[in-house]
Amino acid sequence: MIIIIYGIIGFPLEILFTLSMTDLLSELHVTTLDGQIDDCLCNVDAVDIFNNNQLYPRLNSLLQRDYFKFFKVDLSTECPHWTDDSRCAIRYCHVEKCEEADIPPGLKGASENQSNKNKYSDQAQSPPESCDTDKELGYLNTTISDAAHAGFIEWEQYDDATDNFCDESSYLSPNATYVDLSLNPERYTGYKGESAHRIWNAIYKENCFRPKASTFTSYIENSKLNDMCLEKRSFYRVLSGLHSSINIHLSARYLLSDKSSLGMPSPSGTWGPNLDEFYRRFSPEHTDGEGPNWLQNLYFVYLLEMRAIAKAAPYLQREPYFTGDSEEDKMVAKAVEDILKTIKSFPHHFNESTMFNGGKQAAKLLSEFKQHFRNISKIMDCVGCDKCKLWGKLQTQGLGTALKILFSGRFNQIIKNMDISNASRTEFQLHRMEIVSLFNAFGRLSTSIYELENFRNMMR
Repeated sequence: MIIIIYGIIGFPLEILFTLSMTDLLSELHVTTLDGQIDDCLCNVDAVDIFNNNQLYPRLNSLLQRDYFKFFKVDLSTECPHWTDDSRCAIRYCHVEKCEEADIPPGLKGASENQSNKNKYSDQAQSPPESCDTDKELGYLNTTISDAAHAGFIEWEQYDDATDNFCDESSYLSPNATYVDLSLNPERYTGYKGESAHRIWNAIYKENCFRPKASTFTSYIENSKLNDMCLEKRSFYRVLSGLHSSINIHLSARYLLSDKSSLGMPSPSGTWGPNLDEFYRRFSPEHTDGEGPNWLQNLYFVYLLEMRAIAKAAPYLQREPYFTGDSEEDKMVAKAVEDILKTIKSFPHHFNESTMFNGGKQAAKLLSEFKQHFRNISKIMDCVGCDKCKLWGKLQTQGLGTALKILFSGRFNQIIKNMDISNASRTEFQLHRMEIVSLFNAFGRLSTSIYELENFRNMMR
């Protein structure tokens, strides 16, 4: 049995750690999260042990590699639904320097574009005069030179996605640019309130299947989920699990202090887990009793995305993971092979074959499923914080890629008739950005499960 111990309302984090264990336990609300994961043949315990001991360390290492840390995305697309006027809520929005030596060798093949040759000058790197009022909350580090883009052009040779669950324009747009994910970690930015709630309300209320008897809340009560078919409740669970994962990230990488040990303003701040924030987002008292169910949905979407990677393993094994550095590319391919082997060893994978069976009705439902998710991927353009938008787009793209692998007619036909490693790219294709987002999104879920264990250990 796994015990999740939640933080205490009203106690600042500094006070929380000074309480004696006796006082602490007397104030805690203890909730268990154990047993079988809904609609899966797997227990929470089994996932925790497998992820934290075997998979998380491997994924964490892989995602530091050049192939996976450069993500192409268009963050300039305006929201098609409403005008967002969010502003920067905390400091640390400035652009950090990206050293030329950090750019992968394969990205330096062409000469610098004259219009951008001074991109690394001190003047170009200076932060805005008033970062605290910058409308781009959580300002993104976009300092990648045009020399890098020369290498990215070669990467485009591997791109031709089909059967998508997501809007492709995010990475195919002429305005799309590469972002170094390692320079822009996902963490709490202060993006909250009406703007953030509006995003999730639009996702849940307008683009999620709902039981007829459900109350008009953004979430669906767990007791009402069985009133829907497997496909529809699975759709809700993957979105709820994604939402939970993001909330865990924000609680685990929270700005604890903006001052140094001497009381002076800190240039980087102190970031770490905030138990109060975790409690506020997941405790039964603050979530109408639904918090533990939301955490279990995290395990559901984790199993779904892991199954997608396992299913696509023959395809992923033949990818060259090209960056221009042959030794680096070989190391990445070897690391991916090791992760695929580890995933294959997991005994209780998600079973997607039970979904979308039933002829024309099932085909219609799959079409609705796909359209709902495409709408959600477009809602990410309405996120008012650029860092939040970046990671929101990446994680929805990764989830959409997993759904494409699991439920694409072309992919399933190839699996049925032949080994996918021998299939031509005209039959099935994953765009490089889909592969990058697939592994990064799964890495985020893996990190969330790992951070849950950290929260438990801290409270012990």
